[in-house]
Amino acid sequence: MNTLLVIAKEPRPGRVKTRLTPPFTPEEAAGLAQASLTDTLHAVAATPATRRILVLDGAPGPWLPPGFDVVAQCAGGLDERLAKAFAGCAGPALLIGMDTPQVTPDLLTVDFADCDAWFGPAEDGGFWALGLACPDPALLRGVPMSTPMTGAVQRQRLVAAGLRVRELPRLRDVDTAPDAHAVAALAPRGRFAARLARCPVAAETVAEPVSRPVGPR
Repeated sequence: MNTLLVIAKEPRPGRVKTRLTPPFTPEEAAGLAQASLTDTLHAVAATPATRRILVLDGAPGPWLPPGFDVVAQCAGGLDERLAKAFAGCAGPALLIGMDTPQVTPDLLTVDFADCDAWFGPAEDGGFWALGLACPDPALLRGVPMSTPMTGAVQRQRLVAAGLRVRELPRLRDVDTAPDAHAVAALAPRGRFAARLARCPVAAETVAEPVSRPVGPR
């Protein structure tokens, strides 16, 4: 049994999913962020684990299901915040972000019996999940975030440390409006898809802009 971590921001207008505006308003973007986070947390809640932790920038709200410990994110860049999240784990841990509401308990049920790390690449070049059998914050510190090579650099860091790495399926993060529509289509019965359906459909959502890759957050 593992520790499952979700690193996230409180879904407040103007603070989350700013790349969704436009075509969505800050309030709509925050609503989509909350739905994405809620779907993610419920998937984690349905996954076998010894401990579930929400590593949060902000304050928890009614969207938080029972069974989670909440810890505050530390200061610093994303690499430092991810490192600090793992530093609080004594045994095997899998960390994900709030941007993949299509995630399922099956995807999150990982076994470290024959590997040292699990790596979940994202379509934009980042990564959506990282699992470590023996959490070591040094494996994340200094990895450049928000670059086209973020995922590749992080995976190479694991390999260079001599870890046996297994890969999770490649998933698409919700960063832009086209991402939102594509991900909602993958999980049409989720809260995220339902929330998106209540937003006005803008012509801009059919365009595929260049994405800025990031790690889980």
